[in-house]
Amino acid sequence: MANVTSYNPYDNSELESFKVHTLKEIDTILKIADKRFYSWRETSFEHRKKMMLAAAKELKDNAQAYAEKMTLEIGKPISQSIAEVEKCAWVCEYYAEEAESQLKNALIKTDAQKSYVSYEPMGVVLAVMPWNYPFWQVFRFAAPALMAGNIGVLKHASNVFGSALNIEKVFKRAGFPDGCFTTLLIGSDKVENIIKNPIVKAVTLTGSGPAGAAVAKTAGENIKKSVLELGGNNSLIVLKDCDIHKTVKTCVQARFQNTGQSCIAGKRLLLDNSISEEFMKELIKQVRELKSGDPLDKNTYIGTMARIDLAEELKQLVDSSIKDGATLEIGGKSQGAYFEPTILSGVTPEMAVFSQETFGPVLAVTTFDTVDEAIDLSNNSKYGLGVSLFTKDIDTAEKLAFRFDEGAVFINEMVKSDPRLPFGGIKESGYGRELSSHGIQEFMNRKTVYINKG
Repeated sequence: MANVTSYNPYDNSELESFKVHTLKEIDTILKIADKRFYSWRETSFEHRKKMMLAAAKELKDNAQAYAEKMTLEIGKPISQSIAEVEKCAWVCEYYAEEAESQLKNALIKTDAQKSYVSYEPMGVVLAVMPWNYPFWQVFRFAAPALMAGNIGVLKHASNVFGSALNIEKVFKRAGFPDGCFTTLLIGSDKVENIIKNPIVKAVTLTGSGPAGAAVAKTAGENIKKSVLELGGNNSLIVLKDCDIHKTVKTCVQARFQNTGQSCIAGKRLLLDNSISEEFMKELIKQVRELKSGDPLDKNTYIGTMARIDLAEELKQLVDSSIKDGATLEIGGKSQGAYFEPTILSGVTPEMAVFSQETFGPVLAVTTFDTVDEAIDLSNNSKYGLGVSLFTKDIDTAEKLAFRFDEGAVFINEMVKSDPRLPFGGIKESGYGRELSSHGIQEFMNRKTVYINKG
């Protein structure tokens, strides 16, 4: 693979051609990153803070340009692309302000004169990232990693190489020295050997289950730390005492923002049978009102999917489920990379849209009669990323939280990532955590220091 060409999924026009890095260039990039680590880790938090705040300013000042590239590459509606860039500025600001306190020595009382745990950076960390949130997925790793004194090397998805280079540009314009954060323009076939390289001390991946398994296998064989954020099949559980209008609005956003291409999207709607008729009527009404069209139009809410083959795969899942007895309430058609916002009702656990991750604008609706049944349906998944529960009975909802096999439980809200809260899943949704103090400490050496008088 000598060159990679990117295409606009909205009109299939050619965007840009990129020359991939050779093995020699990869080796040079890694050596520069390794050398940079030994000087970067010596810098103060205050020094890093100034640069990270400059990165946040760069993102804000040029949000439109960075967002347009993102929209052209994956068909993401421009308003949502701008919001993504702005969220990246937030995570930069958050870690600029919080990293020092999150990594301060933890004093522990023992029989020593003094004993504590210090948090020290590991070195060069490889990030293997997906296309669906081409900026956010990277920045939620990069901001804490760089503030902690680590070095970032990015292998991004090949259809968003333009955004990958823009991320590198953000850090360069913010004043980070060469080698602190570098983009590798490579295919997935080069990842295994890069993980094996002694320079790389750890790896983080956001992506599919097979990709995560491959990365974890190589990292494990080489005794290297890995963090995996993989797929999700989140449920939206609607109890009979919810506020129907507000709940529908939140569920529509949870399923259809980013054209449904999100690991934390609410893909399975579990609906109390006693309110199903009224709820479905309002749901279909609100979904019909979603504007599809040119992703560069600020009023567009549903853009195209990132690639034509992804729309074709989604169509197969929908058609298969309809064949198995699901009812098509709205949508179901595709043209090129565009897929209509779609709702299927009467979905059972045996159907593809229930058991598999539908990575696109398709909502599968299943009814239940009891809360216990709803919890069992929700947990009936190989994934465990997050769940949303909608009810006015907050006390009861909070007591139910521990019964969900998930990395997160959101009550009366869609599952979302927030720099202040740890993010990650269990089961086949992966392991490890990003964001908050938990995320920044993932790629640190927790060093025990024990001191007695000589």
